[in-house]
Amino acid sequence: MTKYYITTAIDYSNGEPHLGHAYEKIGADCVARYRRLRGHDVYFSIGMDEHGQKVAQAAEAAGSDPQAWVDGIAQQFQAAWSELSISHDAFIRTTEPRHHGAVEELFRRIQHSGHISQGTYEGYYCVGCEAFKLEKDLVDGKCPVHPTREVKWLEEPNFFFEIGRFRQKLLDLYDANPGFIKPKSKSNEVYNVVSEWTDDQKMSVSRARVPWGIPWPGDDSHVVYVWFEAVINYLSAAAFPNPGYEAIWPADVHVIGPDIVRFHAAMWPAMLMAADVEVPRQVWCHGWVSTGGARFSKSAGVAVTLRNLIDRHGSDALRYFVLREIPWNADGNFTWERFDTRYTAELADGYGNLVSRVLAMIRRYRNAMVPDVSTPTPLDTAGDELVAAYRGAMDGHLLHEGADHAWKLVDRANGFVEQRAPWNLAKGGQDAELDETLAALSRALARITLMASPFMPGKTQAVWEALGLPGEVSTASWQALEQPPTGGGSVQRLAPLFPKPAHVPQAVDK
Repeated sequence: MTKYYITTAIDYSNGEPHLGHAYEKIGADCVARYRRLRGHDVYFSIGMDEHGQKVAQAAEAAGSDPQAWVDGIAQQFQAAWSELSISHDAFIRTTEPRHHGAVEELFRRIQHSGHISQGTYEGYYCVGCEAFKLEKDLVDGKCPVHPTREVKWLEEPNFFFEIGRFRQKLLDLYDANPGFIKPKSKSNEVYNVVSEWTDDQKMSVSRARVPWGIPWPGDDSHVVYVWFEAVINYLSAAAFPNPGYEAIWPADVHVIGPDIVRFHAAMWPAMLMAADVEVPRQVWCHGWVSTGGARFSKSAGVAVTLRNLIDRHGSDALRYFVLREIPWNADGNFTWERFDTRYTAELADGYGNLVSRVLAMIRRYRNAMVPDVSTPTPLDTAGDELVAAYRGAMDGHLLHEGADHAWKLVDRANGFVEQRAPWNLAKGGQDAELDETLAALSRALARITLMASPFMPGKTQAVWEALGLPGEVSTASWQALEQPPTGGGSVQRLAPLFPKPAHVPQAVDK
């Protein structure tokens, strides 16, 4: 069985989860569930980034000590991911002993290889990013990612990573693996940045005046720079440096946001090269989710509560909407109007209506037994083509396109119902044609349900059971998608999947 290790960025512990966090976790979970459908041995890691100045400030503002603060935040995030059916295998927290051990060992290896030096850092620092900034990176003296925060000038003794020594190795990595950074625009961005490094380029990797962090090995007057420490979580979650961690490592894909692509695609592989550890196979950078032209971020003051989003139409509907509406490789916009429109048109009137019609007709005309007929129909041919297109899109992490192919089959199946008119076949005593039609619709519905399962695991499990199919939809095989089950099963009644509310109030987040 092929190993597949997928990670998301660990979330910073300075506030409650919002749609920006959820979008990344939902998308990565969709990828993980799809890979399981393909038969891969998936290991899926998420977690919390719990150190750094920003966390210490948030805890102080709340009148709490940092550890108690991050414990409470972690509980909020875990509850949110449970409600959104995120199927992670590991939830790593950077305050855990296993993470401290991994950080210390990786630093031991980097120091032993001679790539750490000491000096004094002078430069701008954005607490929102927890990152040093060059003057050319600022817009009107502000960080473009956190324009509401003050950028401070810092001068302090630091430890430095001799990152410039890995300039050519990184460029060689990018050249040899054109898909290492996706999408292409981000690959070009990182390539250009690394190309401009000098051989003696250094990166500050410690902080001298931040009390909340992992002490620098051998010098507890410093803490490890939060970004240099945080990325090591991907190794911590894989049980590094314990024997056998290579059964999970390297990561097959790191799923991240646009503001941290340089940390993951340049700094992180350079660190691993310095420690003689294999680099990840891909860094996938999704886009921003925005509303009203501003991205979701607590620091930037734009947030929509997950509670309101989930309560609107349910967690599965939210999962489907964000992945269908917002391209997984580009920026996208959230509006309540679009959420309601897709819910009604694609879920209630599309998939939900198809499920209701097919189950009702099998119960009414064939005593709830799916006809055991395997004669191929034009609907089966369309299904073959759309399953192949779905696979191509999902293999390339183009989740919005994968959902589009699945819902094209929804449309084809609903059209097939109208074309064949099973009620007329039953009235006219055309038993063979009726059996062929209902069997084809059953196969199409099984295929749609399997393709939709990475997007909506709860609703599709309910349909799977109503179709009388064995086991869990989450453990079904890819063969069941290419060769859907034919006949013999007994269907069950199912409440409406996506009930239409009499009135949906317009939600407003303050």
